[in-house]
Amino acid sequence: MNASDLTREFLRLAEHSLRRHHLPRIERCLKDLSEEQIWWRPNDASNSAGNLALHLAGNVRQWIVSGLGGAPDSRRREEEFAERGSVPRDRLVLSLRRAVADACKVLARLQAKDLAHSYRIQGLRVSGLNATLHVVEHFAFHTGQIIFVTKQLKECDLAFTNLPGQPRPTSKRAKGLPVL
Repeated sequence: MNASDLTREFLRLAEHSLRRHHLPRIERCLKDLSEEQIWWRPNDASNSAGNLALHLAGNVRQWIVSGLGGAPDSRRREEEFAERGSVPRDRLVLSLRRAVADACKVLARLQAKDLAHSYRIQGLRVSGLNATLHVVEHFAFHTGQIIFVTKQLKECDLAFTNLPGQPRPTSKRAKGLPVL
C-alpha cells in the first residue's frame, strides 16, 4: 500500500467512524431520551448528554472544519458546558449532523501532505494526522459517555452490538429496538 492509498484508507476510516458509527448512536440516544433527560446530569462535575452533543459539534468544527479546513473558528467552548437545557433535541441533532457532514467534506479533500502539515489548533501545534485522530477518538470517548447516560436513564441495553454468541437483551424496554 503506497502513501496515497494509506492516506485514503485512514481518512475513509475516520469518516466512517464519525458519520456511520458514532453519530447514529448519539442520535439514537438523544431520540430515546426525553428533553429533560437530555439535560440531566448526576452532579455539577458531570456533563449531560446535551452538553456532550454541543461539545462534540464544537470540537469537530474547531479541529477539522476550522483547523484543517481553514474555516473561521467561532467556537465558544465554555458555552458548550454551561448550557442547561434551552437547546431542543432537534437543534442538537442537526448541529451535530452538520458539524460531522462539514468535517467529512474536509476529510474527503485532504491528502498525505495535509496530514503531515503542522496546524495551530486550540493553541496547540499538531499535524493533520494528529488532529484527525484526536477528533475521532474524542468523538468515540464522548459517544460512550452518552450511551452510558442513556442506558442508566432508560434502564435497558440499547442493543448496539449483536456479536455471535452474545445473549440478546433481556430488558423489556430493549425488545424491538433496531441493532445499529
